[in-house]
Amino acid sequence: MFARRADGYHDLETIFQTVSLHDTITLAATDDPEIALTIDNPALPTDTHNLVRCAADALRGRFAVTKGARIHLEKRIPIQAGLGGGSADAAVSLIGLSRLWELPVTADELHAIAASLGADVPFFLGGGTAVGTGVGDRLQQLPDAPEEFFLVLKPNANISTAAAYEALDQRSLTSKVDETILSRSSRRTDFETDKLLLRNDFENVVFDLMPEIARAKTALLSAGATGALLAGSGSATFGVFDSADAQRRAIQAIELEAGWRVFPCKTVRRDEYEAAFSSVSARA
Repeated sequence: MFARRADGYHDLETIFQTVSLHDTITLAATDDPEIALTIDNPALPTDTHNLVRCAADALRGRFAVTKGARIHLEKRIPIQAGLGGGSADAAVSLIGLSRLWELPVTADELHAIAASLGADVPFFLGGGTAVGTGVGDRLQQLPDAPEEFFLVLKPNANISTAAAYEALDQRSLTSKVDETILSRSSRRTDFETDKLLLRNDFENVVFDLMPEIARAKTALLSAGATGALLAGSGSATFGVFDSADAQRRAIQAIELEAGWRVFPCKTVRRDEYEAAFSSVSARA
C-alpha cells in the first residue's frame, strides 16, 4: 500500500516476514584496517556498491574502528527479486561486526546505522513478523506468524525497485478510504498469511511491464498454492502451501519455464531468527 510523499518518495504500509531462505556470511577480524569482501557470485560488486561493504564502512566510521575484517558472502537469495537479500546481508553484517569488534553499540544506534543503508535494513536486525510504515523503516512488531510453507519462484525477468516505483500510477496508489494493513493487523491476536499478506499494489504495474512475472504467480497457483503474491517490488513471486507435503508436491507439479528457479522455505519466528546469528562464523 502506497501514498506519494511531497519529497517524491512513497509512504508505504507493508508486512515483513523472515523466511528460511538465506545467504551465509563468514566474518573474521584483522589487524589490517582493510575491509576485504569476497562473494561466490562474480556478478555482484565487492566495493561500496555492495550493502555489506557499506555496512562495514558505516560501522567503522561511527565508532572509529581501527581493525579491519575479511567478509565472505555465499549468495543463495536471488538478486533483483524483491526478497530483501542485500538488506538482510547488511543487517547481519552490522550485528556480526559489532560483536566481532566488541563495539559498545546500542540498539538505537544500530537501527540508525541500518536505516542509513536502506529503508528495510532495520527490519532484518530483529526479524520475525512486523508492519513497516514510513518508507519501510518504522516498524511495529506483530505476533509471530504460524508456520507456513512457501515456494519462492524467480523467473528470468528482472525489474529494479526504482523502475517499479517509477511505474506506479493511480491504479497502484492506496485511496484514503482503504483500510490499512496497520489497522487490520492491530486488531489481530494472530497472523494469517492468506488473509493479511496477500495484497501487493506493485502487481498492477509490474505484471504489465513484465508478463513473465505474472505467469510465475499463475504457475504457483496452478501447482496448488492457497495464495500467491509478488514479493516486494519483484521480480520473485511466492506461493503459500498448507503443509510440507503440499509444498513438496508443488515442486514436482510446478511448470517451470526455462531458467526459472524455485526455492522452498518456511516462516522463521523472531526467536529463531535471533538464534540463527550464532551460526554466522565469526573468527578473531
